[in-house]
Amino acid sequence: MPTVETERRQVVVIGAGPSGAIAAALLKRKGHDVLMIERQHFPRFSIGESLLSHCLDFVEEAGMLDAVNAAGFQLKTGAAFAWGEQYSAFDFGDTFSNGKPTTFQVLRADFDKLLADQAALQGVEIRYGETIVSVVADPAKPQLGVLREDGSEYRIEAQFILDASGYGRVLPRLLDLEAPSNFPVRQAVFTHVEDHIDNPAFDRSKILVTTHPTQRDIWFWTIPFSNGRCSVGVVAAAEHFAGRADNLDDCLRGFIAETPSLSAVLDNAVWDTPARTIGGYSANVKSLHGPGFALLGNAAEFLDPVFSSGVTIAMRSASMAAAVLHRQLQGENVDWESDFAVPLKRGVDTFRCYVEGWYAGTFQDVIYHPGSSPDIRRMISAILAGYAWDERNPFVAEPKRRLRMLSELCARDAT
Repeated sequence: MPTVETERRQVVVIGAGPSGAIAAALLKRKGHDVLMIERQHFPRFSIGESLLSHCLDFVEEAGMLDAVNAAGFQLKTGAAFAWGEQYSAFDFGDTFSNGKPTTFQVLRADFDKLLADQAALQGVEIRYGETIVSVVADPAKPQLGVLREDGSEYRIEAQFILDASGYGRVLPRLLDLEAPSNFPVRQAVFTHVEDHIDNPAFDRSKILVTTHPTQRDIWFWTIPFSNGRCSVGVVAAAEHFAGRADNLDDCLRGFIAETPSLSAVLDNAVWDTPARTIGGYSANVKSLHGPGFALLGNAAEFLDPVFSSGVTIAMRSASMAAAVLHRQLQGENVDWESDFAVPLKRGVDTFRCYVEGWYAGTFQDVIYHPGSSPDIRRMISAILAGYAWDERNPFVAEPKRRLRMLSELCARDAT
């Protein structure tokens, strides 16, 4: 049997997407040895194209903000919601948390490559086209088995592993950490179009979230890019796809045809890209950390795309994990549960509350209510901008109780 080549590294990051690039850059900036392993070659397609303002806090922390600002991405100033004749827009420049007033809507292939390239410019080594095929979770010396594209394998002994593999969920699969999500199975069908939108009421600087006229648990995203194109998608529970066209393009356009306000926006669109689908994407894990490793972003948990929270959670987890790991590598005693998992889950659970409220209709009642006070709108806007960890905000500190009270008030006003 040939001897397997063994390499020793301080930190290995699995995945070169946003959470991986941010975590790797932050650790490198602290003087640590960091290796990133990425299965694919960049640029590569990904969804999650509408960033929240809080994302840019972590981009700035990692020293990448100037490069992102200069990249020519579509400026995003907030989020707009439409249901029939109702329209409600939230401005990220007017929020309770007073965070970043704007962000971007990005082609993820370009954005992710930019962040990875920025990490590499800061000294992070990235190996593309390599796949993690085995792992030994050991608090003193975790090990990874890596498969190269030429079929050869090697082993890495690390001091710590961060899994930022996103939907690949490398360590959850290899270590049997996956747990069922409590969200119903939903499916997204989506594409990119040459949009030719000439509706003066349409704001290209905002994601447009459209609620289906009669089925309120069906919704659409419209995300304009700076190149005259849009990402367009529908999200619905599995049963809403029964009896619809098997062809994904026909299926998506059929849903849109039932939604006059969105049909009008996309009336001149050129449908030049085959639609794609992803289903059963909501995921959870038994633990966010273990002996010699921690899980970041979608490798740990993905909720739902409705409020574009995925990249924000990913970057927030990267920043938090990098800070805890830096302390550990400096010789401090750290508690990954209390220092990382518990505080990260607080914000995730805030997003979860509003995602559940969206599909139940209660949060939609709040969003579409015409008489909400400016103060309440600023608190809601802060969450929509990604500041779901700001517990000074009453709608973050007590999301379930506050949402229940507000939705009851809205329902009372509607009768």
